[in-house]
Amino acid sequence: MAGHSKWANIKHRKARVDSKRSKQWSNCSRAVIVAARAGGGDPKFNTTLRYAIDDAKAANMPKDTIEKAIKKGTGEIEGETYEPARYEGYGPGGIAIIADCLQSNANKTAPEIRSIFAKGGGNLGTPNSVAFGFTHEGSILIDGTDVDEDSVIEASLEAGAKDVETEEGLISVTTEPSDFLEVKDALTAAGFALEQAELTFRPETRVALDVDKARSVLRLIDALEDQDDVQKIFHNAEIPDEAYE
Repeated sequence: MAGHSKWANIKHRKARVDSKRSKQWSNCSRAVIVAARAGGGDPKFNTTLRYAIDDAKAANMPKDTIEKAIKKGTGEIEGETYEPARYEGYGPGGIAIIADCLQSNANKTAPEIRSIFAKGGGNLGTPNSVAFGFTHEGSILIDGTDVDEDSVIEASLEAGAKDVETEEGLISVTTEPSDFLEVKDALTAAGFALEQAELTFRPETRVALDVDKARSVLRLIDALEDQDDVQKIFHNAEIPDEAYE
């Protein structure tokens, strides 16, 4: 699509996330609590907790706040109980949306999510109504401007990466979820600065939108992200750069 840039979309996305710092910290705290409650408070033996702690650190969450969340999860400190839930639906232009949540009261969260979809010009679907069109994988992005691409490729593949692609100076490393931490650690140890590293759901196909439809989608995503229980949003929309203006 004319005007579309992967780098620009990443920067826009980061700016949008940074503008919601308090919500981001709340999400990270919930993820740490749930992971610690399910698998214990030691990240050496709890991979899910390690993911959650890494995300919290990437969001610049203070160390003592992370430790407090771990203690809430292990029961050392009293805290609310959260359960994972996934909501799937469609937005303007027929784009597919997945909203992963950590909720304390499904009877409150589900109607709110349904209402947000409806007000945003979409509709909430049934479980797996859109998830079948996404692949769960690890995604690591590196700015290739001042690095040796061959070195990144070699280090990634040796650590178990599934694929490495380059586009517009951006190096994209894809892994199986089970190999994500090993590849991430190997690239960090090799001295490469990671622009982004996360477990994500990648759409098998994307839907190209005009600027007006894309802005409607962004408004819907914003509304979903503002809902207290929503942790992460995944979608298959191709957003033109102009939609962010």
